Amino acid sequence: MPLELSHITLVVRDLERSTAVITDIFGGREVYSSGDNAFSVAREKFFVVGDMWLALMEGEPLPQCTYNHIAFKIAEDEIDDYLAKIKALGLKIKPGRRRVAGEGQSIYFYDYDNHLFELHTGTLDVRLQHYPNTNNPSPN
Repeated sequence: MPLELSHITLVVRDLERSTAVITDIFGGREVYSSGDNAFSVAREKFFVVGDMWLALMEGEPLPQCTYNHIAFKIAEDEIDDYLAKIKALGLKIKPGRRRVAGEGQSIYFYDYDNHLFELHTGTLDVRLQHYPNTNNPSPN
């Protein structure tokens, strides 16, 4: 059986505050909340975002010092709408990196616990087509 992504767990300081990021920006649907009954190592909430399982677990936040991030695909015409949602929650927007023309646009932002997210308009195929001097075959 080939490996598939099971879920992503993010450690957050405040479950309720972080729920707004998952529901308001990513359109996540909350499907479980442990309340005060922690069956794992801490209180947690589970969400479905698209077809993905995303878990939030209470704990100490990360330092804001890395490029490790989780990226979600969005349509080009949705950029302004997502920027408005991010700003409405008072989240920090990180300046984007230099890009090769044609590889898509991105919005980078930190949640309340310094997780870096990217909203990206491109695909892997498009990116590989626009990177100069690549001999990478299409992954599909």
